[in-house]
Amino acid sequence: MSEDHVDVLIIGAGLSGIGAASHLEREAPNKSYAILESRGAMGGTWDLFRYPGIRSDSDMHTLGYSFKPWKHERAIADGPAILDYIRETAREYDVEKHIRYNQRATKISWDSDRAVWTVTIEQEGANASTLSCNFIYSCTGYYRYDQGYTPDFPDIEQFKGQVIHPQLWPEDLDYADKNVVVIGSGATAITVVPEMAKTAKHVTMLQRSPTYVVSRPGQDAFALRMNRWLPSKLAYLVTRWKNVSMQALLYQYSRRRPQKMKEFLLSLTRRELRGAVDVDTHFNPKYNPWDQRLCLVPDSDLFRSLRKGTSSVVTDHIKRFTKTGIKLESGDLLKADIVVSATGLELLPMGGMEIQIDGKIMALPDTLGYRGMMLSDIPNFVLAAGYTNASWTLKCDLTSEYVCRMLNHMDKKGFAYCVPRNRDPAMERVSFLDLASGYVDRSIDRFPKQGLKSPWKLYQNYLLDILSLRFGALSDKELEYGRIKT
Repeated sequence: MSEDHVDVLIIGAGLSGIGAASHLEREAPNKSYAILESRGAMGGTWDLFRYPGIRSDSDMHTLGYSFKPWKHERAIADGPAILDYIRETAREYDVEKHIRYNQRATKISWDSDRAVWTVTIEQEGANASTLSCNFIYSCTGYYRYDQGYTPDFPDIEQFKGQVIHPQLWPEDLDYADKNVVVIGSGATAITVVPEMAKTAKHVTMLQRSPTYVVSRPGQDAFALRMNRWLPSKLAYLVTRWKNVSMQALLYQYSRRRPQKMKEFLLSLTRRELRGAVDVDTHFNPKYNPWDQRLCLVPDSDLFRSLRKGTSSVVTDHIKRFTKTGIKLESGDLLKADIVVSATGLELLPMGGMEIQIDGKIMALPDTLGYRGMMLSDIPNFVLAAGYTNASWTLKCDLTSEYVCRMLNHMDKKGFAYCVPRNRDPAMERVSFLDLASGYVDRSIDRFPKQGLKSPWKLYQNYLLDILSLRFGALSDKELEYGRIKT
């Protein structure tokens, strides 16, 4: 092997990547590894996004790692607190010395004769380099880090104010006493609006269509009680399972009784807004709960802002931009000094890497996801993909555990590679992500597919995945292990 060789290459030093490395340290300590990070800092999403109010969109007792209790009082945590948690984990497991910053994997090439990956790496100001490894664990997330999605707004060049995408938030932005329009209705918009409304003259959330918005206490009273009564690890485990169970019950009820769940959610929203906003116009989506992710607001912050009148919501379509604001299809004009385009992400599977197997380029849409973590016909390759109906890290933790079990199993049996094989070419294929969201619809055709039966189907069910990934057999007829041919 070349001098620059590791057993396992982790791509991405965000929440998933640091978790993956920590699992290796804990469960497969004999493995050498490196972490490639395209940016200059660890933390991924939680280091990249700097917009006002940046926070988790689920509770930290499930978004946190299974092996490291979340001890902060706030269960719905802000970005800096989550970043501190990631850095603390990296220090605790001595992970940072393995991170190679400002290095981006552009191509990975598998050689079946040697059972080795060769990874082509780009680094700013340097020639492309290569690294070899036996196993790749891709923790890149699913969106582009260098830019977000902004629609082609008519006449936007006429607007004399500032237009900002939350993914590229300027550090010195002064919005005090300014009129702000935030375009969007997803998790970013409902976070930015109440935070900016604290100092802006007025903030308007402009949405094409409503989203389900649910309030939840920023602090988890149950978790605080458990921390007083129990050791921290046990308190964390109990709280985590309480929250996982509640998430699963709400999701299953939403799928089986969508109209009942819709009525329940709207009744909560009416109680929060107390007549200050027309709920049927602005908070009554046409889709059923969990067709898209529910949006979570801590301590009713968005609703309180709307009740106070420091912010407002408008449901309409943009006709065009003017010098002073946005002209709507209804004919109304929204005056603005600053426009925040919280219009979503640009999806990018596997960080945009090209994947080659023995010189042949693999088209991701032709592959099938195996247990939501491996891809058909791609050896020694795992991707971290979280849940769409629960916290991202729940699934990533299970995937990391499975990777460690698999690596140890391969060592024990003397296997050099492991590759999923689809034995049913006639199997119907469906989208890998099951969210009916705009940013998903725009790019989903670039992603792998899933099948309609196990192990090719994504069940989005933590309990089933525990049985499958933590306790399930490491061998089945769709999983092919092999040794190097001599």
